[in-house]
Amino acid sequence: MSSFFLAANSILPLFLIILLGYVMMRTEVVRPGWVDILNKYALWIGLPSLIFVALIRLDFRLSEYGSFILLNSAYLVCCILLAFPVSVLFKTTLQTRRTMFLLLGFGNISYLGIPLLSSALGPEALGSAILLAAIYPFWMFTFAIGLIEITGHEKVHILVILKRLIANPLLISVFLGILASWQKIPFPGALIKTLDLFGQSVTAIVLFSLGIFLGAQQIGTRRQWLPIIGLSLFIMIILPGIFYFFVSRSGMTIVQIRSSVLDAAMPVGITAYAMSEQYELNALLTGRLIILSTVLSGVVLPLWIVFTS
Repeated sequence: MSSFFLAANSILPLFLIILLGYVMMRTEVVRPGWVDILNKYALWIGLPSLIFVALIRLDFRLSEYGSFILLNSAYLVCCILLAFPVSVLFKTTLQTRRTMFLLLGFGNISYLGIPLLSSALGPEALGSAILLAAIYPFWMFTFAIGLIEITGHEKVHILVILKRLIANPLLISVFLGILASWQKIPFPGALIKTLDLFGQSVTAIVLFSLGIFLGAQQIGTRRQWLPIIGLSLFIMIILPGIFYFFVSRSGMTIVQIRSSVLDAAMPVGITAYAMSEQYELNALLTGRLIILSTVLSGVVLPLWIVFTS
């Protein structure tokens, strides 16, 4: 039990920031429009700065991260494909099935995952956290979005998918950071310090934004939340548990294993809600799943931290 409280205490500051955003939204000190502004700062400035600086300081070797990238990619592809049997089993609508492509695999990897892994596992987990922040959106904007378009009534726009992928700031920063680290490219100290300042600011900003988002959502009735509870536990406990069974027998390091499982157990991310709105999917289901899974993560993630240790 003491290990659980130590793990919970290590991530408590992160959830206090989320709580502050929630309270300020509920008391109308801030407005929902803040979410879009803060998220744009994080997506285009804060997170890319954090990722780039961390990668140029990382001695990246493909031989060290090859199985890590492969296994996490395989996990995501399997989670996305699970939408087919799950939707058949529970007889969901086509709209909900298409929403499942986003919900079953894509947690809050960047906004919550990067600060949480750094806080709970230490700075040695930052490299794994950053690579995961690239792996997850890669499969979201290619495989998952592709299936959403293929199974819907819209035409498949390959060029739009590619453009979205190429223009993703997180993927760009990962590519440039790995290239700079590999080629040992020197950068002016003033530039690195500037990017460091942006990177250090992003954790509080994205978590505060998440709190505002949660505070702006409708509560709903108790009956409406019952299927959300089951889906949250499936995403955050059962799927990561199966994943842990396989990765614990792989050749990955213990930090890579713990990082992979913790990110697999993350609550559903805000990006899934944005995509649900854009493709006219079940945005209400997505929003409520984000709320409940984020609340449950305050208990579930410390349990995973203890279990994987």
